[in-house]
Order: sequence, then C-alpha cells, then structure tokens
Amino acid sequence: MATPRDLFDSIMVLTVVLCAIFAKKLKTLVGRRSALTMTGILLTTSTVLSFSAFYAPNIATELGPASGIVGGVGIAFMIVIWSEIYGSLNPFRVAAYYSLSIVAGALVIYVYEGFKFEWLFVMTALLPLVSLLCAHSALLHIPKSNRPARREATEFSIPWKAVFLMAAYAFAYGLLEMSSYSGGFGPHSSPGTLFAALAIFLGVCIRGKHFDFGLIYRGALPITVAAFLLLPAFNLFSESVSSFCISAGYTMQSILIMIIIASICYRYGASPIWLFGIERGVRQIFMLLGRDTSQALESIGVAPANIEVVTSALAVISIVAATMIFMSEKELSSNWGAVPVIPETQSILPTEPRSKTPAEKKHELATRVATVAREYKLSTREEEVLLLLGQRKTVGIIERELFIANGTAKAHVRHIYQKLDIHTRQELFDMLGVETEHESNKQSSTSL
Repeated sequence: MATPRDLFDSIMVLTVVLCAIFAKKLKTLVGRRSALTMTGILLTTSTVLSFSAFYAPNIATELGPASGIVGGVGIAFMIVIWSEIYGSLNPFRVAAYYSLSIVAGALVIYVYEGFKFEWLFVMTALLPLVSLLCAHSALLHIPKSNRPARREATEFSIPWKAVFLMAAYAFAYGLLEMSSYSGGFGPHSSPGTLFAALAIFLGVCIRGKHFDFGLIYRGALPITVAAFLLLPAFNLFSESVSSFCISAGYTMQSILIMIIIASICYRYGASPIWLFGIERGVRQIFMLLGRDTSQALESIGVAPANIEVVTSALAVISIVAATMIFMSEKELSSNWGAVPVIPETQSILPTEPRSKTPAEKKHELATRVATVAREYKLSTREEEVLLLLGQRKTVGIIERELFIANGTAKAHVRHIYQKLDIHTRQELFDMLGVETEHESNKQSSTSL
C-alpha cells in the first residue's frame, strides 16, 4: 500500500503534468482569485487532515491518504502559481528572491520545532494562506507588461537539456534522500540547504552585476561528488559532511535551474505553467526513481556497504554526465532549445503573411540581444539592460525591474551605447530589429 508521502508526490507529479498539458486553457492561475482560493483550501484541508490523524488514531489510515491526495493537488497549484511569479522576473531577482525563500523556509522550520503541538497545527495550516497572499502581492508589484497574461500561449519546443540536467541531480538526490538526514533535519531544513541558499543570496546582493552565475553549477558539481565519495567511509564525521554536501549541492542546482527556466519564460515568452510543469514533473519522477532504486537494492538483500558503493557510483555518473551537458551551453541567457513552434496550418496560405504573436516577437528580440551581447562583449547585467531597452522601457522602469539605482542604470545605458558605438535609441532599435511604434500599430491593425 502506498504511503501518504508516496501519494502526495505522485499526485503532485500528475497535477503539474496536467497543468503543463492544459497550459493553453489555464493561461494563468496567479491572476485568478478562484485559483488562489482553491489552492489555499486544498493545502489547509490537507494540513487539517494530517494533524487530525494524531487526535483520531482510529481513522488515521483513512486520513493519511486523503491528506496526501488533497495536499498533492494543492502543492502542485502552489508550485505553478509561484512559477508564474518567477517567470515574470529578471534572473537577478529570481536568484535573490528564490534563494532567500529557501533560507526563510529553513528558518521557519527551525522556529516551528519549538512550538507546542496545538500551535504547530494552527501555524502550519495558516502558512499556505500567507504564501498565497505574498504571491498575490508580488503580482501587483510586477509591471503589467511582464505579468502572466491571460492570452493564448505560443507553443515552444521543450528545452530538454535544462530539464534533464535537473533530473540527473534529482535522481542522485533521491538515491540517498532517506538516509541523508538525522535528528530534526530534513531536506528543507538541513544545514547544507541553508548554507547554499544563504551563500547565493549574499553573493547576488554583495557582488551585484559582477556575480557569476556559473559559480553555482561549478560549485554544485564538486560538492555533490564529494558527498557521494565520502558516504562509504562509515564514520560519523563522513556521514555528517556527506549529508551537508548532498543537500547543499542539490539546493545550488535547484536554484540554478529555477534561474534558467524563469529566464526562458521572462526573456523568450514561454508559458511558465507549461515549462515549469514539465520541469517539476520530470524532476520529481527522477527523484522517485532514485528512491525506488535505493529501496530495490535493499529489498534484494544487497549488503548496506555495497548499496552505498553502488548508489554513490550511479549518482556520480549521472551528475557528472549532466554537468558536462550543461557546460555545452556557454551562456545562462541561452534559450536552451526553447523555440516558438509555428503551426503547420500557417503554411497552407503562404501568400497571406501571418502576424507574429507577442511571444514570437519577444523570442526574436531576446535572441538578437543575446547575439549582440556576445558579439560586443557585454556583461550579464548590461545584457539585461539592453533587453529592457529593446522592449522600449525607460531608465526609471529599468532601475525598478533590476533593483538598481538611477545612476547605475544610466551608467549601464551609457556603457552599452559606447560598446555598440551608437548614439540614439533609434540606432539601438535598428540594430536589434525593433519595429517602430508606427510599424507595430500598422501591423496590428492589418492583422485585425
């Protein structure tokens, strides 16, 4: 019989995959009060059912599975809702906010451990509502031009390279997840998780435009490999260090993938519901495969020492291979293979030009910006500014979106003009192939 956790994970995977499949119909969840309300009800109900099992042990066998099913649907919707928020932010904000959220989550767990059971019940039930209120507030602070739009989504090819990069780390993590924590620590509260997230948050805040996102994957690989190499050493110190490294490496990789996937949505116009639904679904499936592989080795009677050797070897092979694939992508701002798919029906009438969708226009602009940035050796932050300039955003809007001072934004613009050897906005638009407002309006009226 499946455990409540197995049900929770399985239902979550099924729900996020279904969200991805029906992304065109859903269009947005964070922009709908009904979706926010339903998500809050589902997660609060799941919490109530779970805690009620302690008060009514005679029906705990019924309450546990019910909590897992309801909670799996609710957490899937929560993931999708926050994915829409992160998909509307530039990579620097995503790196800062997402890493900070992991730090905050770990600290909340530490604090909760000191609560009496009754207060723990109440506070846990309220947490989903607080999270949803934060998501709604975040949406209101996002510029309208960047908000998840309730419009027909453009189809994109799937960036499998980025998806399977995370899947490999999830598989490795799943191999030893159950044996990696002791005492009151779990996957979201371990010292390694807190350290990795805090390090990235401070790095982004302190280094700013000079922060190198490549440090994340260059750090995740050796840390994770070290974890699995230390594990078979059979002493308390090695187990503690291994546990720290496992959680730290996985956390770093999770943050990196969040930045990559959110960047594809932000830069190129891919649907966050669709893309994050695929990534989260594949990630969780591979994590479950890792758990099942570890349990299968135990069930066939393999000695514990041999199990650790085998799982360590499998984990090292998977993450090294995945990282080598990742390193073939030289730029974090790459589309990773996420390209708009033109419907075949459009080729039937070649004489009638098809008006491009907003997502297609956004993809073309982002691709051109990335090409120009590489050609003229722009910094990562300058590339972000150039993209916003190409979207006709003012210096004031740029400083708010990138969370930088007015003088800093102007300095970036000045440096960009110098490197590109241009002097006016129109020259910049011409270089990027940006239509004039007159041309854009004319095309829109023609398509109508």
